[in-house]
Amino acid sequence: MIVDKAVYLDGRRVACADPSDELEALRERGQGFLWIGVKDPADAEFAEINDELRLHPLAVEDAVKGNQRPKVDFYDESMFVVLKTLHYIDETSDVETGELMLFVGDQFVLTVRRSEVNPLADVRARLEQRPELLRFGPVSVLHGVLDHVVDTYREIDLELADDLADIEEAVFAGEGRDLGQEIYKLKREVLEFKRGAVPLVMPLKRLVNGDESAHVPKKLRPFFGDVLDHLLQVVEHAEAYDRLLSDVLSAYLSQVALRQNDDMRKISAWVAMAAVPTMIAGIYGQNFDFMPELHWEYGYFISLGVMGAVVLLLYYLFRRSGWL
Repeated sequence: MIVDKAVYLDGRRVACADPSDELEALRERGQGFLWIGVKDPADAEFAEINDELRLHPLAVEDAVKGNQRPKVDFYDESMFVVLKTLHYIDETSDVETGELMLFVGDQFVLTVRRSEVNPLADVRARLEQRPELLRFGPVSVLHGVLDHVVDTYREIDLELADDLADIEEAVFAGEGRDLGQEIYKLKREVLEFKRGAVPLVMPLKRLVNGDESAHVPKKLRPFFGDVLDHLLQVVEHAEAYDRLLSDVLSAYLSQVALRQNDDMRKISAWVAMAAVPTMIAGIYGQNFDFMPELHWEYGYFISLGVMGAVVLLLYYLFRRSGWL
């Protein structure tokens, strides 16, 4: 469905009637642009918008299929941009992923949002408060959306850093709970985060420094460069989190193995202490007639004393060696 649509003249919002008529009037005027925002459009609705804006068929095919990799495709004088929108859920520490696509033409912008992640109403409102940016045309909308998406990445970056610090502290504090599943879960969320952020680096570099930077007005390139700097910082952090989680998982598994070895030593020590009395009792439990100790008045008490003395000696030796 169409969430919002408006015409922007000299950076100011103007009411929008029929999009195709408005776009034709804008092209005759030679200034201003049309911005249409849709969410989860049905095929028929998207086909109608396509007829009005005459989008490139390859871009339309990608938009209809969805589930695309973050990218920027250039078609003559238009661009097709795919972004992954991310949202951090505090209750479960999950990273939820959505998809956002932009068709940036000569005098129009079409934003297509799928899922409930990161609505663009705030982006539009902020841009409308800065008409000096909107005067640059449709590319200013692309910058505003990119800036919003990357800022969201930075917020999630901080949340993941806190989660990682908590797990790292728990591992090296030697807490008794099972942390393996928590570490794996956080590693999976970091991977989901990287899938959204890492592939966006090269397209942004092309917009800032490559031949495709001609699509971006010269005065806007520093703004895109600032977004790129923030994105590179986020990607560096995500890579570091991934490596550190692998190290934390290895440390945790090593601790588990050490605890298991310690438990096995204790079990072995107790078994050894129980084995000596069992052996002595087993020998004298045979009840042969030619065992002189059986008919000795003090044999029973001496055998018990030997058992106790051996057990105490073994206990002392195991304690001194750290097995108990």
